[in-house]
Amino acid sequence: MPVDKISRRALVIGAAATALALTAGVGIGLAADGDSAGGAPQTAKPVVPANTTGKDGTVITYGKASAPLTVGVYEDMRCPYCASFERDLGATLTSLADSGKVRVEFHMATFLDKRLQGKGSRTALGALGAALNESPALFKQFHTALYDAQPKDETTDTFGSTSDLLEIAGKVPGLRTHAFNKAVKEGTYLAWADKVGEAFYDSDVTGTPAVRAGGRDVTVLDDHGKPVDARKFTEEIEAAAARR
Repeated sequence: MPVDKISRRALVIGAAATALALTAGVGIGLAADGDSAGGAPQTAKPVVPANTTGKDGTVITYGKASAPLTVGVYEDMRCPYCASFERDLGATLTSLADSGKVRVEFHMATFLDKRLQGKGSRTALGALGAALNESPALFKQFHTALYDAQPKDETTDTFGSTSDLLEIAGKVPGLRTHAFNKAVKEGTYLAWADKVGEAFYDSDVTGTPAVRAGGRDVTVLDDHGKPVDARKFTEEIEAAAARR
């Protein structure tokens, strides 16, 4: 059964053991509490990485600006369903972007830090900001590497550790520059991550993962919480492009 969008103080989430259906077309995933970004907020003025757009640079862009279709992706780095989506469909979406068919805009959430305890959604997002400042390609590779390293127990806050984030980053060739290492260690982009997490609530998306193309939801998970096959996913993206 679909779950209607909840108030900012209400909670409708089952931490990995309980999957909740979201609005039609989104499938099953984790529903967002609309309270605030997880982790301790930064009071410093945000340092915004390159390759962002939107108010306060809170939207991460990947792909050519000239692409005929923009695809919005809504994720939380600690969301296990987001990791499944990335593993099964991430390469398909990246290929569509690299071929110039779509431009991807990532809208990242941090609500799972509050629900699961910890700070990994926020610190992983800050580290992604450091990668994004290097290049969109390195951001995307690091994004994939983080999901590959996501712990099976979602209450384990692996991404809350700077040393673990840097170790994962070491798997991405060319990412561990002096500037990247410094930014992750000093938390350069944490205040920006807070802004990004807050901006998630400006959308009417109620949970993660969610994908939108041409103003419509794209099916990413089936009724059992498993990613749909790449053919179905691609067909919905192409249908959105054809409607434009």
